[in-house]
Amino acid sequence: MDSLLPINTIIQGNCIEVLKTLPEKSIDLIFADPPYNLQLQNELFRPNQTQVEGVTDSWDQFNSFAEYDTFTKNWLNECRRILKNQGTLWVIGSYHNIFRVGTHLMDLGYWILNDVIWHKTNPMPNFRGTRFQNATETLIWAKKYEHQKKYTFNYQGMKNFNEEKQMPNVWHIPLCTGAERIKINGKKAHSTQKPEALLYRVILSSSNPDDIILDPFFGSGTTGAVARKLQRHYIGIELEADYIEIAQNRISRISESLLSDSVLITPSKRTAPRISIAQLIEAQYLQIGQVLFSKNRQIKATIKADSHLLWGEISGSIHQIAAVAQGQTAFNGWDYWYYEDTHHKLISVDLLREKYRKAQGLL
Repeated sequence: MDSLLPINTIIQGNCIEVLKTLPEKSIDLIFADPPYNLQLQNELFRPNQTQVEGVTDSWDQFNSFAEYDTFTKNWLNECRRILKNQGTLWVIGSYHNIFRVGTHLMDLGYWILNDVIWHKTNPMPNFRGTRFQNATETLIWAKKYEHQKKYTFNYQGMKNFNEEKQMPNVWHIPLCTGAERIKINGKKAHSTQKPEALLYRVILSSSNPDDIILDPFFGSGTTGAVARKLQRHYIGIELEADYIEIAQNRISRISESLLSDSVLITPSKRTAPRISIAQLIEAQYLQIGQVLFSKNRQIKATIKADSHLLWGEISGSIHQIAAVAQGQTAFNGWDYWYYEDTHHKLISVDLLREKYRKAQGLL
């Protein structure tokens, strides 16, 4: 870790000027919640004539789209400079700004990995009834450059988080309300405070313990609060002194996590040591001539001495035969094949592979 980095601190100042002071290629992950440039033109009232508390802060005001575009390009450019070559960036916005941000992001050389739709399960109604209810915001997840091969994505952890299914790019999370919403004298302390659940997914999916996460628009400190809970380091940049005080108080109340890495990390199968069918045969976990089955038992294949499978007259790897049997061009054989235990129960060969890893101390 770079000893010159002001980790676990909030720096007051203009984000672009502060970003310029940080070392090149020093940050693992960036989460940015920039001004939305909402262009609000009229006051908004509920049917009972109470006024809606909208975003009217001075930091969200720009004189023109051109001014906003210049601002956006400048902070995105500095973020790219300080991002490590294996790092990624998340940026969130509404329909007012996210398309402009996405254009500049791509023009600067970032490469988009996903757009994620935050579906607010408790959105504000459209009181005038002149448009559809605005129930979503968009997050863009991007790597630093197109040909970047390595970046953190904790696929297995997110799959576990989604009841053993791939985590989709639509996240159903309520707006920040109730006890989580920070208020001063009954009013929102920050007009666009994000729910911790949103940052939990961002940070859990795309960083590891001890990584450095930078938020150039720190606001009420949600990024720092979640980073602390997940044993990541944070650097916040914030212009408003009042927000800094709110964030510092919020984060200071969070006890430093003493959880071990085994609790904080779910290893991805892609990063686990590679194990082959041949190794399982050599260790006598599987036998030459043993039959492997598809989950529904309709497909059967025999293990050959060279570790390939024989299905009818076709021979190939566990992946090739799994693909051919399903009429596909490619398929992960570890997810397809099962063996029969002494009770005639089908057990996934992938579980057998994990058993071998544990026995060999490879986990």
